[in-house]
Amino acid sequence: MYYLVTLVLDNIDHEHDIFDAWEKAGVGGITIIESTGLARVRQKIGYRDDVPLMPSIRSFFHGLEEHHRTIFSIVQGEEMVQRLITVTEEVTGSLTEPNTGILFALPISHVAGVPRRGQ
Repeated sequence: MYYLVTLVLDNIDHEHDIFDAWEKAGVGGITIIESTGLARVRQKIGYRDDVPLMPSIRSFFHGLEEHHRTIFSIVQGEEMVQRLITVTEEVTGSLTEPNTGILFALPISHVAGVPRRGQ
C-alpha cells in the first residue's frame, strides 16, 4: 500500500538535513511547501504598527509569519513510513517535543504516476 507522508517542519534550519535523510532512506521525490500556522499568525498580528490604510492580504502577511516547511512524499509500505519517522527524529529530535514538527501518514487508495522502486 502507498502512503502520503507529511511533515510540518517547525525549524526550517533542519530542512536540508531532512531532505538528505529522506533521500538516503529511499524516498523518490519530495514536495516542499512554505507554510505557517494560524496560531503564529494570530500571535504576530497584534505587533504590527506599520499597516497601511488599505493593505492587501499578501502585503499584510508578507514577512509577518514565522515560516514552516510542509514536506510530503508518497512512499510504499509501512516500513518506509517508520523509516522516515526514524530518520526525521534523528534530525529534529523527538517529534513529541515542542517546536519540532508534526509528521503523519495517510493511506492512499489509488495512485498513478509514482514509479516503483528500481524503475
